[in-house]
Amino acid sequence: MKNSRNATVAVGLSGGVDSSVAAYLLKEQGYNVIGLFMKNWEEGDDCPAEADYQDVVQVCEKLDIPFYSFNFAKEYWDGVFGHFIEELKLGHTPNPDILCNREIKFKVFLDKALEIGADFLATGHYAKIEGQNLLRASDSNKDQSYFLYTLKSQILEKVLFPLSDLNKAQVREIAQKLDLITHDKRDSTGICFIGKRNFKEFMTTYLPPNPGNFIDESGKVVGRHDGLHFYTIGQRKGLGIGGPGEAWFVSKKDVTNNAITLVQGENHPDLLTKIVRASDITWVAEPPSLPLRCSAKIRYRSPDAPCLIEQEGENLKITFDSPERAATSRQSIVFYQEKVCLGGGMIL
Repeated sequence: MKNSRNATVAVGLSGGVDSSVAAYLLKEQGYNVIGLFMKNWEEGDDCPAEADYQDVVQVCEKLDIPFYSFNFAKEYWDGVFGHFIEELKLGHTPNPDILCNREIKFKVFLDKALEIGADFLATGHYAKIEGQNLLRASDSNKDQSYFLYTLKSQILEKVLFPLSDLNKAQVREIAQKLDLITHDKRDSTGICFIGKRNFKEFMTTYLPPNPGNFIDESGKVVGRHDGLHFYTIGQRKGLGIGGPGEAWFVSKKDVTNNAITLVQGENHPDLLTKIVRASDITWVAEPPSLPLRCSAKIRYRSPDAPCLIEQEGENLKITFDSPERAATSRQSIVFYQEKVCLGGGMIL
């Protein structure tokens, strides 16, 4: 942990239990703690942000810390949500949480924290910082380093992750002992800062319905889809396709013809690949020498997969020891050497 003597840390308070406990722990460690709440979405009174804000107010009063509220709705639209929409139009499956961390939480939000006099910004993420390195959290089930790989070491110098050595049960236990209003609050899900909603219903406001055909490998029409942006590679649920044989899975999205190819079987050859190429590469610390043997994750919950990374022009070629399932365009691939998160990029 960075030196707390006479240091001020601004804690990003989301209204959840993790950030609430992070603020408490930092105060216990001797930091001068300030709570910060950011609103990144403009909506009516039913917006989840309003309820979260009221919880933040109560947490700050309970912990006896000052707090500020900032509105970054324009920055969020320009830097995250607008990009998210454009990627969906192209048939990709973007990850807005990673972009939000890079463009909002650890950019404009960090800048604001430093502007008001903080020495550090802290969040309730489950990850660890050691020197210039980003490491996995002690709780492998909650580790969020995958979502933080775009943070370079220069940013990490100004960041604290107080929950790095705790698991979720311990965090809730601390919150309960403190009688924090967030102690039993459910974790947020859904699109970053927009909350848990009916995705199709919500996205229809920004992307009009564009139905098309589900086709099989031979090109035969086997059903109808609601729009390419509602589906991702490897998806099984929500297709509305039944019948004999194995379950159907999305294997390809054809933007030109507005068609989605389905295959039968979770491990169909069309869903497996040993080679992935990636662009938009970010290394947390100094770029490693390539070629490099390490492991990689092609989605948050996927297991570590041993691989070889090679330079290929401006992009990377990643060859896995064994085929990976459902590598998806514009999802992130993140590289690790044991506990150290090296960085990552966007799957091409």
